[in-house]
Amino acid sequence: MKIKSDFILRKVADSYVVVPVGKLTLDFNGIINLNETGAFLFELLQKGAEREDLIEKMLEEYEVSPEKAASDIDIFIQKVKEADVLE
Repeated sequence: MKIKSDFILRKVADSYVVVPVGKLTLDFNGIINLNETGAFLFELLQKGAEREDLIEKMLEEYEVSPEKAASDIDIFIQKVKEADVLE
């Protein structure tokens, strides 16, 4: 999986936002707000990480059970797909 190149992640104050750039600014209205964990996963998806990669990296970075990591990642992936941010 990979994030479309027309989206960039930026840190604004204590928040993370995803904004469209280029032609996509005409079709995509708004921004996507992420917490620190969402930004962490978003950055991995920008590099083309797959679900299992995301789980592995989340377990390395955060103190969370494999089941909780998998569940949270599945929810995150679904929301990113719904926002039409994945290639």
